[in-house]
Amino acid sequence: MTERKAKEENMGECVLVVDDDREIVKAIGILLEGEGYEVLKAYDGLQALDMLLVHPVKLVLIDVMMPKLDGLSALMRIREKQNIPVIVLSAKGEESDKVLGLSMGADDYVAKPYNPQELAARVKSHLRRYTSLGDIHTRSRASEIVNGRLLYKTEEKVIYADGEAVKLTATETKIVDLFMRNLGRVFPAEEIYRRVWEEEAFVSENTVMVHIRRIREKLELNPKEPEYIKVVWGIGYKMEKQEKCN
Repeated sequence: MTERKAKEENMGECVLVVDDDREIVKAIGILLEGEGYEVLKAYDGLQALDMLLVHPVKLVLIDVMMPKLDGLSALMRIREKQNIPVIVLSAKGEESDKVLGLSMGADDYVAKPYNPQELAARVKSHLRRYTSLGDIHTRSRASEIVNGRLLYKTEEKVIYADGEAVKLTATETKIVDLFMRNLGRVFPAEEIYRRVWEEEAFVSENTVMVHIRRIREKLELNPKEPEYIKVVWGIGYKMEKQEKCN
């Protein structure tokens, strides 16, 4: 694919960049606009939430430390209403900060100072994954995979637990899709990362672990004693095959 064609495919995709450092927002804006994206800019969490109410944003890049409303608090508010991809930007390099951001609903985490090419690649990857899910309301006759009290509609990309649709982010949906299509198969964390994030896994274990934990909280009756998403110690994770509920 040529650079021109890649930029044309990105046209119309709206990205919201949120950071109280205006120079960083400007630099990221130039980077993403050069890739063909439409860029909106906000400088605190409250301003970001206001913009999300009136603009068709497809992805959010948000800093952690900001005035009025910090990035993680804004992230929690976003997750109450929207499942769009959110990438957290932070100067904090501690693994605990990364895990905290992911556990609160972020799809990814990029530490400052960031590599421009890597940041652009992550934005593209998350947007491709999000848009590839399609409109979940456009198809009514989807193929179905039943596993105990779970029902997954493969075309709609929606999973139901006890008959209720479960609200998942795009990243969580990709993981569930992988598991439900491969019941009983054990996937190493590195393979899950490569398949879902569509890039080579370098430090993937905690990232995958946090997303697995979030999915369990939404699917399992008792997340601390999961029936479905199991750890196979020393190997990886799997979706346990269950008998069909009567």
